[in-house]
Amino acid sequence: MRTYFSVALSAVLLVLLAVLVPLSALSAWVDLEIDDTDRYVAAVAPLADDPAVQGTVADLITDGAMKQIDVGPLQSTVREFLHQAVASFTTTEAFQDAWTAANRTAHETVSAALDGRSGESVTIDLAPVTEQVKQNLVDNGVPFADQIPVQHTDIQLVSADRADQLRQSFRWLRNASVWPAVGTLVLALLAIVLARTRGGPGRRARAMAALAGTAVAGAGFALGALVLRGLLALARDRVLDEVPDSDTGAAAAVYDALTSSLRTTVWIVFGLGLAVAVCAVAARIWAQRVLPAPAE
Repeated sequence: MRTYFSVALSAVLLVLLAVLVPLSALSAWVDLEIDDTDRYVAAVAPLADDPAVQGTVADLITDGAMKQIDVGPLQSTVREFLHQAVASFTTTEAFQDAWTAANRTAHETVSAALDGRSGESVTIDLAPVTEQVKQNLVDNGVPFADQIPVQHTDIQLVSADRADQLRQSFRWLRNASVWPAVGTLVLALLAIVLARTRGGPGRRARAMAALAGTAVAGAGFALGALVLRGLLALARDRVLDEVPDSDTGAAAAVYDALTSSLRTTVWIVFGLGLAVAVCAVAARIWAQRVLPAPAE
């Protein structure tokens, strides 16, 4: 009966940790990074140097400008010239400052969109960047730069349909905050204590049971980390599948930047969980050889 209980406890603990570890990481991520403007901006600011982001910004601003410019047969020539001028600007420090400022403003919009009404997509508005680009090009005497319209030009991060599916999850994760992580650690400790108390009489039996429980808990954390890694990959594919082709590169870069801390968490939790499990198994083998067996 005791053996059956131990096996059942191990199975339940593995399943619970495989579910709770991803939820804990996601709720902490939403609370500590997505809802924090400074951390959000710090995560996406380096994307000003990302070629995919630079290319998307140059394309969107150029396309918007060319809708206001009509030079007949020189249309393609002017477009190429203007595109090169905008692309050149995206490599400057001024663009990095404009990108950072735009994302600081956009964070409130993104956060509101994830908490907003149905039918709204999640986007980054490039209007502040466009304004800076236009001013720079005008100052440098670039032809037709004064005709660049400063209007809402968005990089779509999440489609309206996908955003509708994510909003309820984000609200739950935001409300949960870091408490799932606390609960997960408490659960693992309680499972180890329970395994020890159910291990039977004698120092050796209790030590064996506690080490077995620790090994299962470590394996559960490692398994939960792998589940989280799979969820991140699946979510990335689904989100990008519904983003317009013109925005895919930039959206992928933003997604990867915002989930970078989660991917780091995956490998930290996986490594620590695996290390705990291996050490607990090794300690159990050692204890079986060193601790005296119970008297018959």
